[in-house]
Amino acid sequence: MKKNIVYIGVAVLFGLFVGYLIFGSKTTEGSSGVHDHTVDTSAQMWTCSMHPQIMQSEPGDCPICGMDLIPAEMNVDGLMPDQFRMTENALALANIQTFTVGENGVGSETIKLSGKIEQNEKANAVQVAYFGGRIEKLFVNVTGENVKTGELLATIYSPELVAAQQELLTSIALKKSQPELYKAVRNKLKLWKLSNNQIDQIEASGIVKENFPVYATVSGTVISKLVEVGDYVKQGQTLYKIADLGSVWASFDAYENQMGLLKEGQKINIKTNAYPGKSFETEIFFIDPVLNSSTRTFGVRAVVQNKNSIFKPGMFVEGIISNVNQNIDPVITVPKSAVLWTGERSIVYVKTNSDRPVFEMREVILGNMNNDSYQIQKGLTNGEEIVANGVFTVDAAAQLQGKKSMMNRGKKKDELQSSDHSKNLSLSASFQEGFIEALPPYFLLKDALVASNENDASKFSGQMLTKLEDISTVNLQSRELKYIDAIRKYLEMIAKKDTLESQRDLFVKLNEDLHVLIKNIDLLSDAIYIQKCPMAANNKGAIWLSKEEEIRNPYFGDQMLTCGSVIDTLK
Repeated sequence: MKKNIVYIGVAVLFGLFVGYLIFGSKTTEGSSGVHDHTVDTSAQMWTCSMHPQIMQSEPGDCPICGMDLIPAEMNVDGLMPDQFRMTENALALANIQTFTVGENGVGSETIKLSGKIEQNEKANAVQVAYFGGRIEKLFVNVTGENVKTGELLATIYSPELVAAQQELLTSIALKKSQPELYKAVRNKLKLWKLSNNQIDQIEASGIVKENFPVYATVSGTVISKLVEVGDYVKQGQTLYKIADLGSVWASFDAYENQMGLLKEGQKINIKTNAYPGKSFETEIFFIDPVLNSSTRTFGVRAVVQNKNSIFKPGMFVEGIISNVNQNIDPVITVPKSAVLWTGERSIVYVKTNSDRPVFEMREVILGNMNNDSYQIQKGLTNGEEIVANGVFTVDAAAQLQGKKSMMNRGKKKDELQSSDHSKNLSLSASFQEGFIEALPPYFLLKDALVASNENDASKFSGQMLTKLEDISTVNLQSRELKYIDAIRKYLEMIAKKDTLESQRDLFVKLNEDLHVLIKNIDLLSDAIYIQKCPMAANNKGAIWLSKEEEIRNPYFGDQMLTCGSVIDTLK
């Protein structure tokens, strides 16, 4: 019995010893951290893809924009200095999508131009009074009426014509003795556009007509009526403006960087919202040889046959030109959504390994913009994989990990300052005073966009443009004038646009140049807050100026009224 107890005791001790060797060594090994690379979930931080400055220890909603927080990347060991890694979970939550350069094909680009229908100036005409007098009656009283050659338009009482008729009746008696006088009187009436039949009727009746008819000498649509009953008109005065709308012009504005892609005789398809699903093929017949220095655009025209009057002057149309690059060397194109543009540089994010979520920033040089894509002149090669959707989220991850990003090139502070060409502009005191006086309409323009009121936005941009036109720029250098001209251009375009979306897109560009000037104003009496929404401009981020520190987003209005933050304060 005692032997059994001893055997059992020895077995228990042996079991405890073996258990220690197995489990104790694993515990020790795990605690040393030599082999366990699992991230401690209790230390996981959560951030907003749109506002990377938000860091929380628990998942939830972003306190700024309300979006779901995503896991912040914690571990990037073993990567190149400019590379960083994101978790698969973060990629899925942010819907990160990539695009392989070269897969979309090259050499067959499409250009889309916006424009409107205008009257064909070559087919315009005027109906004039060939003799002076008083309008007794109008038979065409409304603009938009169609008239035909020979149609009665009005009757006129003309003292000169009455006297000429009396001369004709008198010359009839002298027809045989003084035939030259008779012919001269008849020719005088013909010069007033009286027909031979009208003159013969006067001779046959022997009665002087007081009111003479005015017949249409052209056919078309009345686009302007310039007289009323009772008006006195002079010889040669215009009564009606008449346009032949059997053919019209489709007039477009093309950007400066598209000049080399367009030529006369090129095929263009015209589309309009009035006839969805239909297109009308024609050719470019005119390209404006002069560039508009304010808008940096040039005019392009095409003649469109207007059978059944389906096109109305003033109608908005879209022109589509296909295969503009089919005879030139292939180019690299990427989707617009893949490019982040900071004003000075353009960047994309390259996925360095197709099997791992590792990215790095790459600066690129953009070429022409065609439809929904950019041409890349330098910085990418065919076969590279880049982020096409969710690029701002990837940029936020780069910023969180201290890597090169849209806001950080990875240079030293003094290098960044030396590359900032927008500082130290030379602005005279008189210019600064005038510029400050022009700012109140800007803040009203910003408030109009916050309220989503496109009419007020047009109104206040026009007011600011007027004030800027009154400021003398004589003492400014070319560098300063570049920003002034750009601001005027964007204000003029905002004033002309009638859609809120277009106005907000132009407001993004306006603020980029306005921000440069306002940073160089030394005479500010009140604080101006520079505010930024990271979701504006297709997630590229956009700034605006405000007199109040409270965020009121002009790019989204009520949809995301408080999305944004103050990034600088000017005093």
